[in-house]
Amino acid sequence: MINNFIVTTTIFKPSVALKKFLNINNWQLIVVGDKKTPHNLYKEIKKIIYLSPEDQEKIDKKLSDLIGWNCIQRRNFGYILAYKLGVKYIATVDDDNIPLQNWGKNIYLDKNVLVDSYNTNLLSFDLLSIFKNKIKIWHRGFPLQLIQEKANLKKKKVRIIADIQANLWNGNPDIDAINRLNLNNENFYFSLKNPYTSNKIMPFNSQNTILTRNVIKHYFLFPHIGRMDDIWAAFYVQSIGKKVIFSESTVKQERNPHNLYTDFKNELIGYNNNLNLINSLYKSPLLIKNFLPKKSYEAFKQYQKNFS
Repeated sequence: MINNFIVTTTIFKPSVALKKFLNINNWQLIVVGDKKTPHNLYKEIKKIIYLSPEDQEKIDKKLSDLIGWNCIQRRNFGYILAYKLGVKYIATVDDDNIPLQNWGKNIYLDKNVLVDSYNTNLLSFDLLSIFKNKIKIWHRGFPLQLIQEKANLKKKKVRIIADIQANLWNGNPDIDAINRLNLNNENFYFSLKNPYTSNKIMPFNSQNTILTRNVIKHYFLFPHIGRMDDIWAAFYVQSIGKKVIFSESTVKQERNPHNLYTDFKNELIGYNNNLNLINSLYKSPLLIKNFLPKKSYEAFKQYQKNFS
């Protein structure tokens, strides 16, 4: 019986990435549809578990209404279904991230592993800061107020039992719109010898990340906050003590079309709030409520009811 699930959302026909994920041994692909998804194309693929809009409303109509339609946060329904099906690990992926041959090969979760830890004097750690690139890049969600601050990084070996493994991605990196405007679609390839972590809360995304069962009820892609949905999910789960490690690139991203101005507008809530949110979460995870729109927080509480 397969108890590892790959969960994604899409409004496009089956991509190259999804066709490859479909054929990875010992992993079951769940595709969560939206109003614009070509439903019949997914329903006819027997190896896919497809959640239509109607299926999602059967799981939790109130949650569906709170999240709304035409948004990536529909993916939360895939997490709920995987949990109910007895999931051990959930891989949350994007449909434009093509898995490499090493995808799923090295999973460090639930093990006492020795990793590099980059302790920093700053309030947050940018996971891309350890790579020496010709052009300065930073992970989407890293507070802009810290970009020009000098991080005093102290590297040491630590043992960690991780709840979350955020794997890297070659090709088009996950950076914010301000950063991307200066890159001219440059691709990057991240060479990594050892998994690593940090002593501070840090952003990670939902495009190539593996979660253990015990973190799922707390990991929620928050609706109504633009492109901070997965970033604030990352901040929150770390604030309640869930451990994350970063590992080697296991996908190549061939990014779907984006309008950078639209991305910029959808990231404004993060530019304005990420630093203060992180600072607040060090004091108490409950303070995330002060940063979320009412409907978003209500959706989070409704989501958690599915795991009681």
